[in-house]
Amino acid sequence: MLEVVNLTKKYGKTLAADGIGFTVPDGKIGILLGPNGAGKSTVIKSIAGLLRYQGSIRIQGLDAGTVEAKKCFAYVPELPYMYEALTVREHIEFIVRAYGREGWEEEARALFDRFELTDKQYKLGNELSKGMMQKVSICCALIIRPKVILLDEPMVGLDPAAIKELKTMLLELRDEGCTVLISTHMLEMVKELWDVTFVMNKGHILGTYVKEALGDEDLEELYFTVTGQAEQSS
Repeated sequence: MLEVVNLTKKYGKTLAADGIGFTVPDGKIGILLGPNGAGKSTVIKSIAGLLRYQGSIRIQGLDAGTVEAKKCFAYVPELPYMYEALTVREHIEFIVRAYGREGWEEEARALFDRFELTDKQYKLGNELSKGMMQKVSICCALIIRPKVILLDEPMVGLDPAAIKELKTMLLELRDEGCTVLISTHMLEMVKELWDVTFVMNKGHILGTYVKEALGDEDLEELYFTVTGQAEQSS
């Protein structure tokens, strides 16, 4: 479970997140949805521990800043980063050693197969395209078997086959009881994945929508109405 309570973050005089609060239960996929500049990445980076903030964030009931919480948490950033002098496989080894995981080799092989990285595992970080780097970033997050995983615009830069595979894996994680939160502005990429959606704009959560309760109402139309973009585009 992921719980965010009264999260507030300022950059100088700019209020990027104003009292943000939401919960994603175990075994659910949450979508943090909003246009560019809505404050989504600020929320995600705060949860990931990359920003100082006011408020409270709990992962599996633990304060997000504790070592215990970080052990069951994974983060896929919007812009992947790789060490230039490490191979793809060495990045995986680095992560599993940091998390104290054993018996990971078979899982790594399966991830490489699913994301078409088997023939790339001995390439250095500076030899990979952005799409390949994104795949490695996703594999590094999944190899620790997280109980909570956050993904910031995870499908940007991926080819269609990788997008399809990632969606399949996210649904598998949900079925295994993992908590998933995806931050995106591309509704079409996640419309078949979500269980609960948090619509955000200008530093605020404008609405929370549970798929089961929405019925036949179209989420895309609701999103444009709530954010005011329907009027802007008409």
